[in-house]
Amino acid sequence: MREQDLEAFTRAVDAIRDQGRYRVFADIRRERGRFPHARLRRPDGGDTPIVVWCSNDYLGQGQSEEVIAAAHLAIDDVGAGSGGTRNISGTTSYHVDLEQELAALHGKESALLFTSGYVSNEATLSTLARLFPDIWMFSDSLNHASMIEGIRRANCEKRIFRHNDLQHLESLLNEAPADAPKLIAFESVYSMDGDTAPIEAICDIADQYGAMTYLDEVHGVGLYGETGGGVAERDGVMHRVDFIEGTLAKAFGTMGGYVTGPRVAIDAIRSTAPGFIFTTSLAPSIAAAALESVRLVRRCPHMRSRLAERAETLKRRFRDAGLPVMESSTHIVPLLVGDPVRCKAISDALLYDHGVYVQPINYPTVPRGTERLRFTPSPFHDDALMDKLIAALTTVWGQFSKAAA
Repeated sequence: MREQDLEAFTRAVDAIRDQGRYRVFADIRRERGRFPHARLRRPDGGDTPIVVWCSNDYLGQGQSEEVIAAAHLAIDDVGAGSGGTRNISGTTSYHVDLEQELAALHGKESALLFTSGYVSNEATLSTLARLFPDIWMFSDSLNHASMIEGIRRANCEKRIFRHNDLQHLESLLNEAPADAPKLIAFESVYSMDGDTAPIEAICDIADQYGAMTYLDEVHGVGLYGETGGGVAERDGVMHRVDFIEGTLAKAFGTMGGYVTGPRVAIDAIRSTAPGFIFTTSLAPSIAAAALESVRLVRRCPHMRSRLAERAETLKRRFRDAGLPVMESSTHIVPLLVGDPVRCKAISDALLYDHGVYVQPINYPTVPRGTERLRFTPSPFHDDALMDKLIAALTTVWGQFSKAAA
C-alpha cells in the first residue's frame, strides 16, 4: 500500500481522536452463570473482576443454563456450522422451528431469520423498495442506523419526520400521491433515550393514508407484553402493525435478527433479499439456543416484572444521589454528561478504579452535546451491586465536576 494511502487512514482516525470520540474496546470475559460479573483483561496480561452495567443481554439469557444446554445439544446433534446459505443446505429444523416460534410471538403468519438485527432491517427495507418501485418511506428521525441505511439503499422517495411528531408525519404523508405505496418505519423503544413510540396513533395515521407500518422492536421484544411480544403487545396493537422486526441478541441473549409479517410478504422478502439469499445461515447451535430462550422468556413474565422494578429502582437511586439521570419510561437508564472527553474519562475511571463497566455513548450514536453513560440494569443487578455503583459514581462524578470547574 502506498504511503499516501496509509496517511489517509491515519488522518481519519486522528480526526476522530481530536473530537474525543475515539473508541477503545474493553477486552472482557463474561463468567458463565455469574451474570453480570466478568473479568477485564489488562494490558499486562492479568485480569480484574468487573460488573457489567451496559450489556444488551437485558435478561441475562446468554448465561441461562437451559439456553447453554440447548446450544450444546445442537452441536452434539449436527455440528458447529450450518454448512451454507438457507437456500443451499443451510436450513435445519432449528431454523424452521425458531421462525415459527417468532411468528407466534408477534402474532404474525410468518417470520424470516437473518444473521443480525442490522441485516434484517437493512435487507428488508431496501427489498421492500424493489417490490414497490414507487414506494414512499417515512422514517422517524431517531431510527437506528440499520433502518436509515436500508431506506437509503432503497433509493426511493423518503421523508424524515421529527421524533414521535405525528403532526409532522401527517404533513409529510400529504406530500405523497394518494395512490402511491407508503411505509412508515419507526421503533418501539428508542434505546439511547429510553422513550417509546405512540404505536397506536401511528397505526391510526397509517390506516388513514393507506400506509404500511414497519416496527423495530429490538429493544422491546422479550421485555414488554404478557408474553414478551414487545411494546406493541403491551399496548394491544400488535395485530395492527404490518411488519415487526426484532433481534435475538438482546433480551434473548444470543445473536441474529428477524422480521415477521404476512406470509406472502415474508415469502417475497425471502425470495428476493440479497442480504438473506447470499449469507450463510446462523449456526444451528445459535438457532437452537435462541429457540430455547424465546420459549423460556415467553412463559416467564416474572423476568419482565423484575427488570422493570430494577430499572425504576436505579433511576430513583440516581435521582436521590443528585446524578443527572435523563428522563426514560423504559428499562434504559441514561446519565447525561454532555461532553465526549469527559464522558470517556468518567467511563475509564469507573472501569479501572472501581470495576464498573459502562460504555461512553458519544457522537454519532447520539447528537453532539448529549454524550451520556447508558446503564442497562438486569434482573440480576441486586441492591448490593447498586450500592457499589452509586458509591463509585458519586466519587467519580465529584472528581470530574471539580476538574471541569
